Amino acid sequence: MNQPMSTEPVTESHWQDWLAWAAETGVEVPDSPVFARARAAVWDGSEFVALEVQRHPEMFAELLASGDLFRTYGPGDLDRALTQALAGVDDEQALARALRLFRRREQVRIVWRDLSGEGALEEVLEDLSELADCCIRQALGKLQDWTRAELGVPCDAEGRALEMVVLAMGKLGARELNLSSDIDLIFAFPERGEVRDGPRALSNEQFFTRLGQRLVQALGQQTVDGFVFRVDTRLRPFGESGPLAMCFDAMEDYYQSQAREWERYAMIKARAVCGDAEDIAQLEAMLRPFVYRRYLDFGAIESLRELKRLIAKELYRRGMDANIKLGPGGIREIEFIGQAFQLVRGGRDAELQIRPIREVLALLGERELLPPEAVRELDEGYCFLRRVENRLQAWRDRQTHTLPEDEAARERMARAMGFADWASFAPVLAAHRERVQHHFDEVFAPPSGEDEPADHEHEHELAALWRGEYEREQALALLAESGFVSPESALVHIDAFRDTIERKVSRRGSERLAQLMPLALPIVAASEHADLALERVLRLLEAVARRTSYLAMLVEHPCILSQLARLAGMSPWFTDRLSRQPLLLDEMIDPRRLYDPLRREGLDEELDVLLGPVDPEDLEQQMERLRQFAQGNMLRVAAADLTGVIPLMVVSDYLTEIAEATVTRVLELTLAHLQARHGRPSAIPGEGSGFLVLGYGKLGGIELGYGSDLDLVFVHASDSMTAMTDGEREISNEQFYARLGQRMIHMLTTRTPSGTLYEVDMRLRPDGGKGMLVRSIGAFAAYQDKDAWTWEHQALVRARPVAGDPELARRFAEVRREILCRRRDPEQLRRDVREMRAKMRANLDRSGDGRFDLKQGPGGIADIEFMVQYAVLRWAADHPELADWTDNVRLLDTLARIDLLPGDTAENLAEAYKVLRAAYHRSALQEQPKTIADDQLLDERARVRALWCELMEECG
Repeated sequence: MNQPMSTEPVTESHWQDWLAWAAETGVEVPDSPVFARARAAVWDGSEFVALEVQRHPEMFAELLASGDLFRTYGPGDLDRALTQALAGVDDEQALARALRLFRRREQVRIVWRDLSGEGALEEVLEDLSELADCCIRQALGKLQDWTRAELGVPCDAEGRALEMVVLAMGKLGARELNLSSDIDLIFAFPERGEVRDGPRALSNEQFFTRLGQRLVQALGQQTVDGFVFRVDTRLRPFGESGPLAMCFDAMEDYYQSQAREWERYAMIKARAVCGDAEDIAQLEAMLRPFVYRRYLDFGAIESLRELKRLIAKELYRRGMDANIKLGPGGIREIEFIGQAFQLVRGGRDAELQIRPIREVLALLGERELLPPEAVRELDEGYCFLRRVENRLQAWRDRQTHTLPEDEAARERMARAMGFADWASFAPVLAAHRERVQHHFDEVFAPPSGEDEPADHEHEHELAALWRGEYEREQALALLAESGFVSPESALVHIDAFRDTIERKVSRRGSERLAQLMPLALPIVAASEHADLALERVLRLLEAVARRTSYLAMLVEHPCILSQLARLAGMSPWFTDRLSRQPLLLDEMIDPRRLYDPLRREGLDEELDVLLGPVDPEDLEQQMERLRQFAQGNMLRVAAADLTGVIPLMVVSDYLTEIAEATVTRVLELTLAHLQARHGRPSAIPGEGSGFLVLGYGKLGGIELGYGSDLDLVFVHASDSMTAMTDGEREISNEQFYARLGQRMIHMLTTRTPSGTLYEVDMRLRPDGGKGMLVRSIGAFAAYQDKDAWTWEHQALVRARPVAGDPELARRFAEVRREILCRRRDPEQLRRDVREMRAKMRANLDRSGDGRFDLKQGPGGIADIEFMVQYAVLRWAADHPELADWTDNVRLLDTLARIDLLPGDTAENLAEAYKVLRAAYHRSALQEQPKTIADDQLLDERARVRALWCELMEECG
């Protein structure tokens, strides 16, 4: 759209006054159509600029001569210009005047670039924010020096001189300041104490209060030169009744115990403008847990919904629908959308802990939390509305967000936005606001038709049942009608849950449950196994009821209840796992994600997202994120497994890849930590770490189940006893790798609020529990060659690298192949394997009392594994391809292909193995002992026993 050439008669007369002054003083006026069009647009859109140029003609002449009107400022330009403007300022009156003259010049420049179209929106907001930052920083610097000279120096207990930290809130905090905005500031100081070297006794609080008052006056007081920025300090703790400046400890107490929910919303954009860097870091670390909860905080949505209701009510009362900031489809609604997701998810996703709303929206699009179309429309709406806001305020440099009512102002507004007239501008504005309001309503829509309860009769009846308002017979009839097979049992569970929960939860918790239970009961009743699902879902709700944010999450996302009821009816594993780790409820929000578990590449990408923002030295947070990663992905595998989305035989592939990705990342984090302290080990072949993690047992065999331990062995590539690391704090290679192994085990096994990552068994290393935690590959090879028992070579069949140095992995593969392909006495081998199996069965078989141990019982999984290991060790010397694999299924396939076992033995063993493994998995998901009734799987067990007898016992 072309900018119309029209100007207000009054403002045009101001330009004529400046031209007359320029002619008298010999100032050259740019003679170009581009300048003329830009000047006309600015004078048409800003009476403020026209007046300031008329009253201070030399200022505009200097802007023209310097070229600043026509260029984009670079980093530091404003700061350097203000430093020069304040040179020689030595008292508050001179400071006030210099700041106001500087602001006047820069404000005229910024409005010019905005209205002329030379400055993009991003530039305008950045310049305005940087102008405020510079004025705050440099004014505070001078005022602090002067106040210290008058009152003394505020110090901490160790005598360190303290500085004031100024937090910018709102648009300034996000560096999104508009053309005539207040600046919201909070003043803080690190520590209570006394002012030293002053004329009289004074506390630090008194000093910083006085300093804050001086800063507010220097920036906000109206003088003959105007003001710099209107300053609002009411967002501080306790508002206007609170101290102007507060120490960190007092602020922490306030935000932990007394702050209101809207203060979390406000604090999202808080940014320290000035202060000591270490003090700022301390304050930010203290505030972060207040703003961003560790868990998914869906209670924030209801809080913001209520805040929006109050704003809408106030606007309606005042008749302010024309307010483009607070009205329907206004700027505030866009900010609420972004900040709702930040409050809900920012504790889990640190990348969401950012301030500018456009960056937030873009990230929500990347995370697929908002549809691409919504992100685009919200971003376009935000840019359009911010430009409208700036043009409203550019007219007279006044803080207004209300669209004009008189015709002349409307036409001027339209022209400033690049439209021919109001009639062409208004529909575009309305369309943007309608789209914004639509997306706002989508995000903040009340759950379950909150606005129309009369249309949900059944829900209303279940709400009454939950409140205990029905007689027993009425309640039973309603539950039977709802779909419960045993309404008596269902009523017992509901009554018991209500009685228990009333003693546990707060008033807010009771309100949340009053919303949730009428939603939950019909959803559970409609599930396939309603009675089982009800008992298990109620157990979960009891576990999370004190954390009302989880109840809010379920209210906001009834789809979670649907998935929960479905899966809980199939297996108690889900509700038990979720009861221990409610953070995992997040995994159930999106059914597409829930039933689509990730493979290795996707797992690594998810780890990048989770761990990328974490401080490399924050071990606790690293461990928490790793546990959330592993548990969330196991939950997805279990959901896809139970519902048949993935076949049973690939379940272990998924679970094994989760473990591999986890162990690999633990190794990377641990290596980075130790190398930062001690450097890299020296004299290591190749460019790798010289460290290798071997997976044995189920991990090595790619056969992990739910809750499986990890059998690990660590080896390193250093053969020198004297080699040292190359860092400043050098240690021997042996020490380095021992610490590496110890820290890895610590990260994997330590119990955190999210539980353990994996249980780890290191007893398969050379010399077992008495052996060194980490051995060199040379020592490992020598042990396997000369000292290992037959059962250790059996274990080697299922050993493979899962993380670490690729070169060392190749060396291990050579050692393993050489050992497995060794020629052995078949009879001695058979005796050794048989004796070890007998010992294992004697110690581990839990069969009895009518139950059969799926793994250790005669004809169970372990018998098949031992037969496969025997076959590999017996025939690999002649058939080295038997050393290619570590998993039983592919080893049995290989044995069948080369026809080493009699008849259909290999095929029969493979079939029985798959059936027994399936039963083992199901037992894990039902959280039952890994046993079955004696009368189950009789054919498979008998076949395995017969094959064992034929192959291992040589029964007649």
